[in-house]
Amino acid sequence: MLILACDLGTSSTRSALFDAQGVRLRSSTAHRAYPLQTSPDGRAELDPGQVLRAVVQCIDHSHRTAGRGMITAVGMSCFWHSLLGVDAQGQAATPIVTWADSRAAPDATRLRTRTAERGYHQRTGCMLRATFWPAKLRYLRRTQPQLVARVTRWVSPAEWLLEQFTGTGRCAHGMGTATGLYDPARLDWDPASLRLAGVHTGQLNPLSDEPLTLSPAYARRWPRLAGAKWFPGIGDGAASNLGAGALGQGTAAINVGTSAAIRVVRERGRPRAPFGLFCYRIDRRRYLIGGAITNAGSLLAWCRAQLALPGARALEHALARPVGATAGLLVAPLWMGERSPDWRMRPGGAITGITQSTSAVDLVQAITTASYQRLARVAALIPGARGVRLIVGGGILASPASLQRLSDCLGATLFPTIDPELSLRGAAVLALERCAAAPRPPRTLPAVRPRRAEVVALRAQRRRLADLDDLLVHLDPP
Repeated sequence: MLILACDLGTSSTRSALFDAQGVRLRSSTAHRAYPLQTSPDGRAELDPGQVLRAVVQCIDHSHRTAGRGMITAVGMSCFWHSLLGVDAQGQAATPIVTWADSRAAPDATRLRTRTAERGYHQRTGCMLRATFWPAKLRYLRRTQPQLVARVTRWVSPAEWLLEQFTGTGRCAHGMGTATGLYDPARLDWDPASLRLAGVHTGQLNPLSDEPLTLSPAYARRWPRLAGAKWFPGIGDGAASNLGAGALGQGTAAINVGTSAAIRVVRERGRPRAPFGLFCYRIDRRRYLIGGAITNAGSLLAWCRAQLALPGARALEHALARPVGATAGLLVAPLWMGERSPDWRMRPGGAITGITQSTSAVDLVQAITTASYQRLARVAALIPGARGVRLIVGGGILASPASLQRLSDCLGATLFPTIDPELSLRGAAVLALERCAAAPRPPRTLPAVRPRRAEVVALRAQRRRLADLDDLLVHLDPP
């Protein structure tokens, strides 16, 4: 059995073949990048045509490496919360408005004056913020009415790609769940949220996890995929837990890349999360509870671009210093605004305690530590997440010092995965599950254990960081 997995990201897409055990065939891996189009007003869009070409090129490569074998099924992972409008022929009528686009913030504020955000959150597992579809749709209708007039349906990028390849539009429960229009308890679109957004079910794809097959044109291009089951794409966060094998009561998945998140999976009980966290479906049977932070690896990238830092090896050595080396520095890491737990979406961080002796390395250590501290705050709010096995993936795996600092902030042992591409593997695991296969859990590297003295020091620092957050809220209310 061969499975094709595709992982659609905000800046690039990947594809690869996996065997029946969920092991990636390395030579089949393909990667193509595309530019995120941004502007000072908060725009963060993708060109649908560029994304489609990148995905097709990736699949071309993976398909060639299949040899004479037939590919049984296709799974797809895609970034959540993003949308585009399509016309009556299913062609893109708008750019892809990504989760990172903040132009709808005023519309989200107006929506919060019309409806109770806590009630909305209990129904949908989402917040009434610019990230989600109600505010995005209101913004587009307000600012680009002529463009919106051409739209017959609103879809996620994963749905649009599935329609290009198969000729049929379909929305997985694991994709619709993060739009802000879906009720994870009822497993259906939420009527009250649709009214908030100003849309009706006829403008959305039907919800279904059932597979489709390739259109004749793409079946000729990819003959080894001609009979494959193409499963509707799910969100990258859901796929990450599947890829990590973090599916039971005793496990949680952490991914730290440009952004970061921690998630647990549940099957029983009413799907509901504490206010400020999310509750999203993987499928009709399982759901996630967790939280995401926007400022993670992006902070390190900013430090590298703006500060005079030493080379990679020297920087890694410096980041391994104990927290006492930068004890006087406190950072509110809100460079791009923030999501969980308090959803301060307006960009604007703060650094206190800088003196004449503060170095660039001191700053980078304090800034990155502050992001891990924020993730620790999120973890403490997730019901049942204390004492579980924490499986870690993402770009953080390249830095042992960062893994150690994250372990210290959480006060918990971490189990880093061998393969950092958890969402890609998760797309394959989803397809394998639905083909009645039983992929094995991913292999992990040696455990990273917290250092007691650092845990105590970081816990004290976390209380001071909370005071800094309170001060910022007083000076600049959300």
